[in-house]
Amino acid sequence: MNNLLVTGSSGFVGKRLLSDLSDEGLRVIGIDDEYFDSIDWKQTLNLTLDSLDPQAVFHVGACSDTLEQDVQYMMTRNYESTKVITDWCTTNNRKLIYSSSAANYGESGLYPSNLYGWSKYVAEDYVINCGGIALRYFNVYGPGEQAKGRMASFLYQAFIMSGNDKEIKLFPGSPLRDFIYIEDVVSANRYAYSKYDKLKGKYYEVSTGVAHSFEDKLDIFGLKYSYAEASLVPEGYQFYTCGNAERWMPGWRPKYSFEAGVLEYKSKLEIENKP
Repeated sequence: MNNLLVTGSSGFVGKRLLSDLSDEGLRVIGIDDEYFDSIDWKQTLNLTLDSLDPQAVFHVGACSDTLEQDVQYMMTRNYESTKVITDWCTTNNRKLIYSSSAANYGESGLYPSNLYGWSKYVAEDYVINCGGIALRYFNVYGPGEQAKGRMASFLYQAFIMSGNDKEIKLFPGSPLRDFIYIEDVVSANRYAYSKYDKLKGKYYEVSTGVAHSFEDKLDIFGLKYSYAEASLVPEGYQFYTCGNAERWMPGWRPKYSFEAGVLEYKSKLEIENKP
């Protein structure tokens, strides 16, 4: 049986993907960022890949902190490591499915507007030019995201704040987002793997194709909110993201609508946090 490798396997998407693939009876191995502890981390990463010898790599691991400003840290974690993994896959003729981001569109809809977005943009470009597949996730939410800490979806953070009797504040201007449920992100990765030869060498969006406000999500949850000062909106903040169905993988589409995903998540959070 062929080995599959998931990087970032203790994170939100990586952990769920590893579990889902394993449940299908596939032999899946997970690694995190422990190779960065080595002085020569590139050699350590290459030796790890040689030892595990995966037939396919789902490269999910990254610094997902969109507010991180340390250029060396961000580019090492998100670009340089991706380059090493991509080169190994290319040399060994292995499949590579890369977790990219809608942050690539930035404020303009054309180019990133923050360091995180640029780190994903250049890494994605390297992957697809070497024949891999890049999946541009929009705003992912769902069970298991508590591992992301402050980068967990605002819906999760608002649910926790409400339970702790803390005030929920939104940015003014009603930003709109294309919210994609974790189940659909996992299904997109599985589909990319199953249709790899037909899809390789391109990027695809993982989205619903419909934008909603944060107010929409909180209203479904029945949570009260107010608004923060406009001065608190971070520089480069995206006020609008919305996927395009024409950029989905041919033959793939999300199973969950916005309403269905939010309602299912609400039910699961209430069960998990029941006194």
